[in-house]
Amino acid sequence: MGITTAKEAAYDPRVVAFGRMMGAANRLEYLLGRALEAECGISHLMFEVLLIVGRSGEAGMSMRAIAQEQVLTTGGATRLVDRMTTLGLVVRSTDPEDRRVQLVRLTEKGEETTVRAALVHVENIQRLFLDPLPADHRERFAHDLRTLSHSARDALPRLR
Repeated sequence: MGITTAKEAAYDPRVVAFGRMMGAANRLEYLLGRALEAECGISHLMFEVLLIVGRSGEAGMSMRAIAQEQVLTTGGATRLVDRMTTLGLVVRSTDPEDRRVQLVRLTEKGEETTVRAALVHVENIQRLFLDPLPADHRERFAHDLRTLSHSARDALPRLR
């Protein structure tokens, strides 16, 4: 019933399944990220932040919210947004309701880069992530991934 040897641990179906998921995720992250860098000049993490900030529209998004959404430290989010600001993709401004808070918004270049990167990304997602799966499994697979993502998100401690 329990795991009593290293070999049993290595072959436990739960360990194997999780390892396969992580291996696939890491390989896909690498492939999709390299394509974004080669074709759009941005990292996958930058693209994710562009999408998050793009969802917030004109209101902008706080550094804390960006950090929380990407599971980064606030310092890591600040350094990333600094690089994105240097590239002209985003701007920061003070929140009129709380001067201690910096809001991040897309620039026109950031908007254009997001759209261009999304077109590249969607094509590669289709080819590398969806096309290998049987068509009748794709919707259920996406639903199951959403369930896992939300469950893991809810288990994380909240940033203060």
